[in-house]
Parts: sequence; structure tokens; C-alpha cells
Amino acid sequence: MSNRVIALDFGEARIGVAGSDDLGFLAHPVETVASQPRKEALERIGVIAASRKAETVVIGLPVRADGEEGTAAEKVRQFATALKKHLSAGAVVVFQDEFRSTVQAASMLRASGKRTKHHRPIIDQAAAVVILQDYLNARQPLLPDGQDGF
Repeated sequence: MSNRVIALDFGEARIGVAGSDDLGFLAHPVETVASQPRKEALERIGVIAASRKAETVVIGLPVRADGEEGTAAEKVRQFATALKKHLSAGAVVVFQDEFRSTVQAASMLRASGKRTKHHRPIIDQAAAVVILQDYLNARQPLLPDGQDGF
């Protein structure tokens, strides 16, 4: 089974895409896809997933602070359903809580000297990186005390 994963930060205007390394440990930005027209966005993400040989697509799910899903989450779920038709057989779509991923991404970009106001596509990719890294970190087995893996 492949460890390759892509993640999406879905938005009405843009979709940030991040990809994992071959080992499935680290997330990095891939590109920003225009959300409209929807058919082209779905096709482009399908091409990205296929070219990266991703067997898992993680989509950030906007869950409110109270833990409930709102209308934004419903739009993400509808998008995921449509996306499945554009993925290779056997590919799975999973959801990852994206709470504060865009805020965290904007903060990281500001810390690196980027002016976020003029870098919305970069923020979308960075938010996808946050979503993917959270997912990848949750998959990693914890090492016993005293072992750091190096």
C-alpha cells in the first residue's frame, strides 16, 4: 500500500492542495486550484491525485468550535462525493478537522515574511499543508519513552 496522500483545503473560490512525501511523513504545498468551474476543479484534482499516485485524499472539514457541522461542512461533503468519481479505483476520501488551519497557515506565512493579504493562493496551499500534516501526524505510531526514532 502506498503512503502517498494529498490534502485539500476547500474554499468557494480556491482549493489549496498539499501532498505528502513518498514515505507519508511530511506535507508540502502542491498548487492552488480554482474552485470554479467545478467540473474543471474536480478533474484537475483527479489528475493531481493520479500523478502523485495518492491512494488517500484528505479533505479539511470545517467543524465549528462547538463540534457541530454547519453549512460549510455540508458543501465540503458534497464536493467530496463529486470528487470520488474523478479518483482512481480504490482511492479513499477521508475528512480531517480543519479548525483554525487557515489561521495557523497565515501565521506561519507572516512569520516567514510573506504578506498574507497578497498571497491568498499561498495561504490556501499552506492551510492544506496544515491539514495534511495533522493527518499524517495522527497516523504515526508513537515511539516508547526514550526513543526518538533517530
